[in-house]
Amino acid sequence: MRFFLKLVALFTAAIGLAVLARYNPGNVVLFYPPYRIDVSLNFFIVLLVAGFLLLLAVVGAVRATMALPRRVEQYRATRQLRESGRALHDALRAYLEGRYGRAEKSARKAAESPDHAGLAALIGARSAQRLQETARRDQWLAGVADDAGVRTARLMTTLELLSEENKDTDAALAVLQELNASGIRHAQALRLALKVNQNARNWPEVLRLVRLLDKHRALHPTLSRRLRDLAYEAMLPKAAGDPESLKKLWASVPVADRQSAGVAALAADAFMQIGRQQEAADILDKALALNWDSRLLRSYRNSAAPEGSATLLAQIDQCEHWLRERPNDADLALTLGSLCLKQKLWGKAQRHLEQAVLGAPDRTTLQEAHLRLAQMYEALGQPDAAATHFRLCALTTQPAARA
Repeated sequence: MRFFLKLVALFTAAIGLAVLARYNPGNVVLFYPPYRIDVSLNFFIVLLVAGFLLLLAVVGAVRATMALPRRVEQYRATRQLRESGRALHDALRAYLEGRYGRAEKSARKAAESPDHAGLAALIGARSAQRLQETARRDQWLAGVADDAGVRTARLMTTLELLSEENKDTDAALAVLQELNASGIRHAQALRLALKVNQNARNWPEVLRLVRLLDKHRALHPTLSRRLRDLAYEAMLPKAAGDPESLKKLWASVPVADRQSAGVAALAADAFMQIGRQQEAADILDKALALNWDSRLLRSYRNSAAPEGSATLLAQIDQCEHWLRERPNDADLALTLGSLCLKQKLWGKAQRHLEQAVLGAPDRTTLQEAHLRLAQMYEALGQPDAAATHFRLCALTTQPAARA
């Protein structure tokens, strides 16, 4: 309908112009001595319009010709960007498929475009790492060292790859310091920092990062517990050489960590090394009240106070109380028998150590029970009985014969 109306308007305008031109008697005289040209006004108007249109066409052609190199360059850049994007897509797909050689090849093609060079380099670096080509990996990463657009991604990738390799810890720590300076604190950055510090044996920082990740619920509880135990396993024995450092370290340990059997046992052993039997016994009493564990009982045996001391008598009373609650616990019977042996309560020591032999849950408990009995009979001047238990202790160290 609109086209029909436009057509009608065009015909109407043409008819109107024709009528006006028919009744237009004017003319135009162009005089240039000795020449003179006479044309009608209508023809002059048509000629003027045609000349104007011709001028526009010439100007447009000139401009198009001058802009042709720029348009060709834009076309080539657009085509290169499109091909680079397709190559980047292929590189990412090949990397996720595990075809790392093809991924690196496609990444090299994608890197020809400046718009995709940064991401292509990161894919290429990861692919080279999977192919164990560390030199090419470093070349990929060095190529985008000045690319501000992928700076954080480059640092995260570098840190992850270095932590996986676990060879150049100093380089990983340097990258981590640069990443921290950028204020990056999200969960994945904290996980990578945790791994790097664990490889570097920087246990205080490991504890700090574990607590941060626990606060964000970004770490599995079992892994968190294991990492904290590893940190304390390294820190507590080292601090045992300095009583003040040990006290300060133990005071900084959260209550939840003190309830761990491994941590409490290590702490008790550390306090025993500096002669603080009472502190060791207190630590183990509190830990055993919450978490009954054979490791704690073993430390409790090792933390026995000197003979005749009030602390040793209190430990014996405490073990007797526990044994009334757990009459069939062989580890507890071994602990009580060992304490009675140190106090020279021969009858009690023999009874409880023999109970430990009869109910020993494993070879380690059985071996230690025989050893304690041998020591007791040796102290009582009964060499034959002592030799028997020494022999039984030695036999328990040998693997069981196959049928």
